Amino acid sequence: MNTNAQQVDNTSSTQRSGGLARPRGLFDPEILLQATFDAFKKFDPRLQLKNPVMFVVLVGTMVTLLEAIAHPSIFSWSITFWLFLTVLFANFAEALAEGRGKAQADTLRRMRADTQARQLLDDGSLRQVPASQLTKGDLVVCEAGDQIPSDGEIIEGVASVDESAITGESAPVIRESGGDRSAVTGGTKVLSDRIVIRITAERGHTFMDRMIALVEGANRQKTPNEIALTILLSALTIVFLPVVVTLEPFGHFAGTSVSVVILVALLVCLIPTTIGALLSAIGIAGMDRLVQRNVLAMSGRAVEAAGDVQTLLLDKTGTITLGNRMAAAFIPTGGHQEQELAEAAQLSSLADETPEGRSIVVLAKERFALRERDLGQSRQFIAFSATTRMSGLDLGDRRIRKGAAESVCNWVRDQGGTVPGELDEIVERVAKAGSTPLVVADGKDVLGVIELKDVVKDGIRERFDQLRAIGIRTVMITGDNPLTAAAIATEAGVDDYLAQATPEAKLELIRAQQKGGRLVAMTGDGTNDAPALAQADVGVAMNSGTTAAKEAGNMVDLDSNPTKLIDIVEVGKQLLITRGSLTTFSIANDVAKYFAIIPALFVASYPQLKALNIMRLHSPQSAVLSAVIFNALVIIALIPLALRGVRWRPSNATSILRRNVMVYGVGGVIVPFIFIKLIDLLLTSLGWY
Repeated sequence: MNTNAQQVDNTSSTQRSGGLARPRGLFDPEILLQATFDAFKKFDPRLQLKNPVMFVVLVGTMVTLLEAIAHPSIFSWSITFWLFLTVLFANFAEALAEGRGKAQADTLRRMRADTQARQLLDDGSLRQVPASQLTKGDLVVCEAGDQIPSDGEIIEGVASVDESAITGESAPVIRESGGDRSAVTGGTKVLSDRIVIRITAERGHTFMDRMIALVEGANRQKTPNEIALTILLSALTIVFLPVVVTLEPFGHFAGTSVSVVILVALLVCLIPTTIGALLSAIGIAGMDRLVQRNVLAMSGRAVEAAGDVQTLLLDKTGTITLGNRMAAAFIPTGGHQEQELAEAAQLSSLADETPEGRSIVVLAKERFALRERDLGQSRQFIAFSATTRMSGLDLGDRRIRKGAAESVCNWVRDQGGTVPGELDEIVERVAKAGSTPLVVADGKDVLGVIELKDVVKDGIRERFDQLRAIGIRTVMITGDNPLTAAAIATEAGVDDYLAQATPEAKLELIRAQQKGGRLVAMTGDGTNDAPALAQADVGVAMNSGTTAAKEAGNMVDLDSNPTKLIDIVEVGKQLLITRGSLTTFSIANDVAKYFAIIPALFVASYPQLKALNIMRLHSPQSAVLSAVIFNALVIIALIPLALRGVRWRPSNATSILRRNVMVYGVGGVIVPFIFIKLIDLLLTSLGWY
């Protein structure tokens, strides 16, 4: 049954049909409309205080508004209007990022109906109760067609479950009592059989409740890097305050009138308003990009940590390899022919429904055109068991067995046969190559060896090369013996491996990496993975795994696809690069705006400033207004980039820094010069200044 469950889950993870991960368009009319309303709500000073830079802009807007009322002029009202739009656009960017998550959360709420549950009482009777009244420890019975009322663990039975409500997958999965596939989620639907579930969630704290809160961003806390950057931006704002204030007496001394409106406009243009306006949206969008990949991050800090990960711990099966060993070769012994071995191997595998057994039948067909045949009534299939470590077929007087080398050899000797001397050498060679040897015998004769090979996924070596290029070390974790692990590790191109891994060994490995100053990411789905998931800086739990694993990790992969860990690292890096790029662009903008405003204000009093008056703007008023208009419009222009993220390419830190400086540093200086001049020409042509 475990094998079948694995097959179903693997199918599910590759047949995506939308669901939670299906993103709404960036400019979805419904989201845009809601974001516009929310943007006005965010003018609440209590909310603005969370963003010190934009709070200063809001205060400046109020100051210029009072000045415009006291001394009305087109210039003062124009400045007030564009400062108001600057705050509004910043609010809109954050509301738009939140809106995408809220739309997905509303979809989840509609999916989560308050169903009726059949509670199993101590006397064995059933009682109908609303799902909302269930508490932790209650037992419920679910049959085909029932919706699972709350999160729990199956303690009795096995069933096929439709989890499309949370994963978007059309293929059902197998859930059964015991092992690592016993966890079920409230809101999913039982398709077959009968199961008894022990509720593991408190009221209002189910996995679906957490999903809704996380997706809509209601509980999103600022990450350490966001807090540090906010402090830096606040410090820059504080530094510019006295600088701007001193311009008033300086202007009076120089014979140039510098009004309060101009001082406020200058302050807003010089402080880092662009990144201040987009900082929150960048963080929310990073979590949203993970949601689009069907991964829920329990905190923004986990997403951020993923971008700084230096060591990846990856399971071999299903991550590096395809997950099922496949027959790769027939190696005959004792003078037997390969076709003779293939025929016996095929006969012994006709009733073997495991992926390994199916692959033997397929290989025999491909090599020698051997097909299934009618074996008549005198045949008896021998199922594999952990005791005999063999399977096979009795066909009349003929007895065929395949299985572990030691077990088959002992069986042959019991039949009175002998084992070829070359067999040990072949078995050892196959094992050293990282494959699994299966010995085939026909009665007293050993016919040869079937090589079962772990097939490394196409392109995985290139992915590891890319990770290595950016300084990420990959470690393969497997329960295989060291010889097999070494062979697979070499073929896949990982940096290191941990063979015969135990929960204690995984935990010890993570701690050793962290003591060396590395951030570690890993995936897991079993209760035995919980300690390591909790210890890792980025712990990605599979949704198909146990409740303990999901509670220990700081991310949950709804698709239960271990390879998603590589995508999570890429999303984390994209988040960090986007934040760094837009910070660079914002600060570079301030330099350009400085050259636009200061020379224009004082060039009449100090003709020497003509050398700095590069843009040759029409007048001090048009220079200030042009800079303020550009300062507001650039926020709107950068919202799509903040939400989609700067494209990440695998490269080292030096290359990333160089690209950041050249594109967003130099570009951040050049772009304002061009557009401030164009706005100035437009204002002049309209005859406003």
